[in-house]
Amino acid sequence: MKLDDVDRAILSALLEDARASQRKLSRDVGVAQGTITNRIRRMEEMGIINGYSVVIDPEKVGWSMTIMAGLRIAKGRMIDVQQKIAADHRVFSVYDVTGDWDSYVLARVKNRADLDDLTKTVFTLEGVTRSFTHVVLNTVKEDGLPQPAPVSNEE
Repeated sequence: MKLDDVDRAILSALLEDARASQRKLSRDVGVAQGTITNRIRRMEEMGIINGYSVVIDPEKVGWSMTIMAGLRIAKGRMIDVQQKIAADHRVFSVYDVTGDWDSYVLARVKNRADLDDLTKTVFTLEGVTRSFTHVVLNTVKEDGLPQPAPVSNEE
């Protein structure tokens, strides 16, 4: 399914405020409320919209540090190791990647002691052959997903 300008405008508005009423979306996008209802339902059914969530400020709920880690994982152990890492409550993203590392992990920790525990328990699981860990000093941008791309004549 290709997205048109109306779909992209609806998605942009929902990314700005997922709690916006369909009446408000209708005004903001400039289409009838029934169009909003139908387009949102269709995008949900197609799996373009997978849910709605709350965005919290990590520091205000006790997560004072964000961690980025690169891992090398032994051949044949990738899925098992990644699933174990993903199960840790501090980990919020696990990626398969190309390049020198097999996986990147993003996590949040409460303090240095929690970071020490994370690196000594999670990032040294059996099957992890090497790792590096970076502490994020400043978050410049963290929105989740980019805005929908504009419609191109080449699509």
